[in-house]
Amino acid sequence: MIKKISSLQNPLIKQWVTIKEKSRARKRLGIFMVEGIRETSLALKGGCAIETLIFNPDLVSVSEVEDLKQENTQLIEVSKEIYHRLAYRATTEGILAIAKSKNNTLESLKFNTKTPLILIAEAPEKPGNIGALLRTADAANIDAVIIANPKTDLYNPNIIRSSIGCLFTNQVATGTTTEIIEFLNTNNINIYCAALQASSPYYLQDFSQATAIIVGSEATGLTKEWLRHSTKNIIIPMQGAIDSMNVSVAAGILIFEAKRQRGF
Repeated sequence: MIKKISSLQNPLIKQWVTIKEKSRARKRLGIFMVEGIRETSLALKGGCAIETLIFNPDLVSVSEVEDLKQENTQLIEVSKEIYHRLAYRATTEGILAIAKSKNNTLESLKFNTKTPLILIAEAPEKPGNIGALLRTADAANIDAVIIANPKTDLYNPNIIRSSIGCLFTNQVATGTTTEIIEFLNTNNINIYCAALQASSPYYLQDFSQATAIIVGSEATGLTKEWLRHSTKNIIIPMQGAIDSMNVSVAAGILIFEAKRQRGF
């Protein structure tokens, strides 16, 4: 059956507005919102459990909604007014999903190879940069992405939107810098820190072994804790007037060099 809701004062609508806007509510309830057909499809592909599909029939057909339905998914039809209150994008496809949060601990990571390639970003400040990093990781099909000392939860709508669903196509974990370094050392994974200090050109390194590439914020770079535990500091030589570039661009250069060495 399809349930219909037409009032903005409905308790479910109020709850969904809260999880859309508040990280604390997403963490407390263990659910988050996905917007769009492609993003919902990727969430399903990535193993997310979809509790509810919310749709407006003027914007999307019932058959398209039912194609995304799991066995226990509830379908809820809402008015345009409600839909646009819940939707994050100005232009939208008429469908929202309420999904259960996944386990994104370091212990949840599983590698199918003894030489995994991992991207680690320390304290990225902008959800858009995290989204771009996830898209780069998906394009290169690396083994995992880890966010150290995250400043926002992974299910921030801006991250989901800017990653165009690649939050769900990558293995993603979070942890403190100390926890992640311990995890890497325990698993004998080399640590290559993108840094200006005591660095060698990235293309001179051997990324064919188990490798973690660590990038920091554009403003402050990596903390000293990473640099103390670095296998090698690496640098992308600059030929212009500046000494840094966008973190997602830098990560892409380093990751695809590692992939080149591994024969893609």
